[in-house]
Amino acid sequence: MSGDFDRTVTDAEMPFKGDVQTLVLVGMMGCGKTTVGRRLAARLDMEFVDTDAEIEKAAGLSVSDIFELYGEDEFRDGERRVIQRLLDGKPKVLATGGGAFINDETRALILSQGTAIWLRANLKTLVERTSRRNTRPLLRKGNPKVILERLMKEREPKYSKAPIHVRTGNGPHEVVVENILSALDAKTS
Repeated sequence: MSGDFDRTVTDAEMPFKGDVQTLVLVGMMGCGKTTVGRRLAARLDMEFVDTDAEIEKAAGLSVSDIFELYGEDEFRDGERRVIQRLLDGKPKVLATGGGAFINDETRALILSQGTAIWLRANLKTLVERTSRRNTRPLLRKGNPKVILERLMKEREPKYSKAPIHVRTGNGPHEVVVENILSALDAKTS
């Protein structure tokens, strides 16, 4: 693998022209938002923040516990407030939960104050990745493959509203980072 993936983008190479916005990674659970987000942030010398971790910190509970104790609607409301707070201030790379961009208010907030990047993965990849941990509340209510397939059908029309779409898969995450940088460069050229 090329050592080129390990270097930080210099100011002269920065794929942004004008104001830099927070880069908000959206997509299905298991598509790689957190892993890719960390690497993207390192390449751009930006802060990385995972919204689920911030929600857990603010609530003092795990995402699973919030879902169990308060339900999905209450979780989504808290998620929207956390994302709103994170979009203020210094630009960063933000990895959202799979359902964040589905909420109309949260999506409008992200689209108005950030640059949304949809990380698209196929069903097989999502099933394989999400099976590694049993921490996904929505997948505990039946066959994970059937649930993921249903969620993909419901959510993809909303995800498609993101201005940048990048495919992910089981290849190196660095390739996804490169594809994001290319898409950002093309968008601002």
